[in-house]
Amino acid sequence: MLRSMYSGISGLKNLQTKLDVIGNNVANVNTYGFKKSRVTFSDAMNQTVSGASAAIANKGGTNSKQIGLGSTIATIDTIHTQSSLQTTGRDLDLGISGDGYFVVKQGDSLSYTRAGNFYLDDNGTLVNANGLKVQAYQIDENGKRSKTIGDVAVNVNAILPAITTTKISVSGNLASDAIDGTVFSQQMKVVDKKGKEQTATIYFQKNGDDKWELFDEEPAALGDNSATKPKPFTSVNFDANGQIVSADKTQAGQTINISSGNEDDSDTAVDESVQKVNLDFDFSNLTQVKGSTTALVNPDGNKEGKLESFNIGSSGEINGVYSNGLITTLGQLAVAKFSNASGLTKTGGNTFQESINSGTANINIAGEGRGVIASGSLEMSNVDLSEEFTEMIVAQRGFQSNSRIITTSDEILQELVNLKR
Repeated sequence: MLRSMYSGISGLKNLQTKLDVIGNNVANVNTYGFKKSRVTFSDAMNQTVSGASAAIANKGGTNSKQIGLGSTIATIDTIHTQSSLQTTGRDLDLGISGDGYFVVKQGDSLSYTRAGNFYLDDNGTLVNANGLKVQAYQIDENGKRSKTIGDVAVNVNAILPAITTTKISVSGNLASDAIDGTVFSQQMKVVDKKGKEQTATIYFQKNGDDKWELFDEEPAALGDNSATKPKPFTSVNFDANGQIVSADKTQAGQTINISSGNEDDSDTAVDESVQKVNLDFDFSNLTQVKGSTTALVNPDGNKEGKLESFNIGSSGEINGVYSNGLITTLGQLAVAKFSNASGLTKTGGNTFQESINSGTANINIAGEGRGVIASGSLEMSNVDLSEEFTEMIVAQRGFQSNSRIITTSDEILQELVNLKR
């Protein structure tokens, strides 16, 4: 009789734990990145009244007789299923679509989270709601990613220095069936040594079979032999297949005139409205075949720019947008993956930490065996209220049933005590 009471007590304790877990799930139904938990039970030790016997010649075998001693908690699992993403429109709200966790750091300790509601602190460091620093790979000026992760710092006062134009790439096509003397022009913006943007125009003029000449001012008509006609700063030759000849693919140090941004002083012999610059030309992507003339000139260099905004791409790249129109990558967010995510330990504040059974964090970038990052979105809690309420009803009825075992056993014991009266 006492066994039934203690079995009932074990059931009450376990179902109370189940209700505690359900209560925590329901309390976090609106917690971003929250992962619900569940409780599973197993039967406790069984008392063997008699063991099993084998069959003999005149008698069949018998099964063992065992009385269970109640239930016990088998596991309290964290369910890491993907939840839906809610669009917020805020650039620093990030969700992961697929596997993986954002990496955050406090001191020397790394934690992991699915809650991507991040902020910039007063130092421009990207942090979560509790001040833990978001970790990312640094990107150098050549676009190469570092091997180690570190804090993300966004300097909102950053200035991208001016870079003088030194090279012009010419691509596209010059029509092979154009008549001799045809002129095609392209305007471009170049940056001078003072960091100022100036306008320049390149003129292409066909001058014979498979030959084009380039000018920095409008060329004269063919046959004009006047002493004042503009001189080409180079000629470009093509073979019979319309491909640039090897000797003309790259031409270094071509001197051309560009606008200086100043007005010409008529009192001097020097034209102050123009300035001479030496530029390298790359013609390797230029062709001459039949069809339209589509040649494009693409100068390098840029004027000074101030950081106006930044955004985060699907692979976690943090892109700074500058006032000069350039976009540079400031870093790339790190994303961690685990061989056994259910083995992670909850540490509060929407964070997890490694445990001895979770496996070591495999940290890389989004999209390489991991989920992609959705900027302007947050992952909702994966708690399903209909499921939780159903589990609550089941736990309540189980609790009531176990309490009936105790009260019924108590009444029978009372009858046993009354036998002596």
